[in-house]
Amino acid sequence: MPMSPFLASLRKKIGNDLLMLPSVSGFVFDDEGRLLLARHGDVGLWAAPGGGVDPDERPEAAVVRELREELGVEIEVRGLIGVYGGPEFRTRYPNGHQVAYVIAAYGCALAPGSGEPRPDGDEINDYRWVSESELPGYETTAWTPGVAPTAFAWWREQAR
Repeated sequence: MPMSPFLASLRKKIGNDLLMLPSVSGFVFDDEGRLLLARHGDVGLWAAPGGGVDPDERPEAAVVRELREELGVEIEVRGLIGVYGGPEFRTRYPNGHQVAYVIAAYGCALAPGSGEPRPDGDEINDYRWVSESELPGYETTAWTPGVAPTAFAWWREQAR
């Protein structure tokens, strides 16, 4: 899905200048405790799927919407893992847009009957179910190594 109309209108006014944006990320786990990693087409890096929160949208609703749009799956949000930001959450996209994200990371599972993910081919071009020990073998976003261990620990605790 292309940039939201709200964000597009901001970009018309400020160009490529730095924007701080609220966003969400869905740390979706399967029954084996593996994490759904998505390869983001714009930067070619792996991370938990997610995206921006639209004006007046609740973050929990945004994570459900983003996973439906990007991977064609329905998810159940099990809880908030944490909220993250800092220098490793800053990105410069190939088009020159600069963004500093503040990410609400949610622990999730696929809803019954959702089926396997189907990348949209635009924002997401591939996916994998990855164990914690396999994660270092992937070229991830700068923030993933700092958040993923907490997400895996959260899931182990919640899965009891």
